Amino acid sequence: MDTTQLLKGVLDLAVLAVLRDADGYGYDILRRLREAGLEEVGDASVYGTLRRLFAAGLLTTYVVPSESGPHRKYYSLNAAGRDQLTRSGKLWRSFATTMDTLLDDRGMAA
Repeated sequence: MDTTQLLKGVLDLAVLAVLRDADGYGYDILRRLREAGLEEVGDASVYGTLRRLFAAGLLTTYVVPSESGPHRKYYSLNAAGRDQLTRSGKLWRSFATTMDTLLDDRGMAA
């Protein structure tokens, strides 16, 4: 199975989860996703997701000056984003449990 296809369906949730405990700027969020095990996530996908989540009212932004380059736009979860993370997390857990059951029932457990 192609991991990039799976990522398309869960990238919003992954980005919201990464921002749950700490704000971040684009490259920092990308790095944290990759460190968490999503090595195949693309730069453009993450930046597009951040723009979409912001436009949907799930994130807020603020700019921090940088001494080593251009200013950085930081993203943070707002109340709507935290609510969406909770809802999407429950949906994901339910879906993952269903898939685990299907795989276990057919002798395909990890």
